[in-house]
Amino acid sequence: MASAKPPQRDAYDLILQAIDEGTYRPGARLVESELADRFGVSRTPIREALQRFETQGLLTRDGRSLIVASLDHDQMAQLYIVRAELEGLAARLAAQHAAAEEIRVLQEMVAADRTLLDDPVALARANRRFHKQIHLASHNKYLVQQLDLVHRSMALMATTSLAAEGRGPVALEEHAAIVAAIAERDGERAARRLKDHLSTAFEVRLKEEAGSV
Repeated sequence: MASAKPPQRDAYDLILQAIDEGTYRPGARLVESELADRFGVSRTPIREALQRFETQGLLTRDGRSLIVASLDHDQMAQLYIVRAELEGLAARLAAQHAAAEEIRVLQEMVAADRTLLDDPVALARANRRFHKQIHLASHNKYLVQQLDLVHRSMALMATTSLAAEGRGPVALEEHAAIVAAIAERDGERAARRLKDHLSTAFEVRLKEEAGSV
């Protein structure tokens, strides 16, 4: 009996991950044939994924080419405002609804991430997993869906704020404070800690944009 073929990896997720990790930065041109070769998938799902990205505003046209979109100052500010409100709500709901096992996973994430302080790329990847875990711990699928949309747009930021000097250790302490509030079932404090965390990250990005970091 012939063995079943392994499922083809999702082209959309592969491209999104590459944008998110900085393989394709704002302004980079995405070519259908090159993407198909790179990810080992056929051109049809690549074409469909690129169409989705264009519809969602993550890609824009430059003549006949599709390039990774970029966020201007106002768009970045607007995105952080929305993200802070939605993630604050997620933290508040997580404090109410997270299972004990979910809280332990968050605590373990914070502990494990301390080993990544010398690797900003790995730390940024771990940071995304941490925030996603809080979204899931809210146990509100509609909120999770909206946060997924926000985080797709966050992928358009060319750098991670965690790469700024001294930001990594501080960010992890902020993560620990968020998790402590969730573990203590203090929704208001969890929301406030998370919003303060994102406010600091936004301030770091503004300083980077101004060239003072």
